[in-house]
Amino acid sequence: MKAFVFDLAKCNGCYGCQIACKDEMCDNEWLPYSLPQPDLGQFWMKVTQETAGQVPKVRVNYEPHMCNHCADAPCMAAAPEAVYRREDGLVIIDPIKAQGNKALKDACPYGAIYYNDVLDVAQKCTGCAHLVDRGMLPHCVDLCGTYALRFGDVEEFGDELKDAVQLTDAAHGGLVYYLNMPKLFIGGEVWDPAIDECLIGATIQLTCPDGNVLTTQTDGFGDFWFKKLDAGKYALDIVVPGYKPVHQDIDLVTSLNVGDFPLEQA
Repeated sequence: MKAFVFDLAKCNGCYGCQIACKDEMCDNEWLPYSLPQPDLGQFWMKVTQETAGQVPKVRVNYEPHMCNHCADAPCMAAAPEAVYRREDGLVIIDPIKAQGNKALKDACPYGAIYYNDVLDVAQKCTGCAHLVDRGMLPHCVDLCGTYALRFGDVEEFGDELKDAVQLTDAAHGGLVYYLNMPKLFIGGEVWDPAIDECLIGATIQLTCPDGNVLTTQTDGFGDFWFKKLDAGKYALDIVVPGYKPVHQDIDLVTSLNVGDFPLEQA
């Protein structure tokens, strides 16, 4: 069984995988797996961008999406005569047998199936089955410059997949795994208004919903960050010798810039 593994910590948003899919599939017919993908309107591989936080504490996250090649594929159930699963797990829409079946597009709850009105056929990612058959990598994997996207036998990834998540419902499963999914963060800044200077090395404590206490220090710009957080209620405490302590309760729903804290000298 094959697997696609995305390490989002390595993805820099170059869109190389999305472009690679177009390069391989547009104007190319790869029977018996696919007819040409149209130049516009379809993204068998699509990178989405999310901006987290508020200026100036902002992070941009990128997340590639493709067909999940579900283990229990809704598209197979909707059109068993036209959709099949290979022994390696890749789910294929037969480009001949699926012609005229417009309802097939709506069978996918993840929006991975498109309809080509010109060719009158439902289409999606094939996992570059025509390349895999020749012992080659899917083109999106081959062109990933940061090695954020990998492809191979499930066994090759070993214990990595224990920490991976899938974006499908548990009942559907699939071949696509994600590592290092972005979590929430809290960021802020500490400074002394009396001398109009940022405070470097100030100790910041964050009490988590489970009672665990995280500690960090401000950097050379007076900034502090707490990353990889889950949603919930937190308590922020700033304790700097010579200054009055600061406490703030935070109900974290999305990544948050809590702003700057002008400390008052004790």
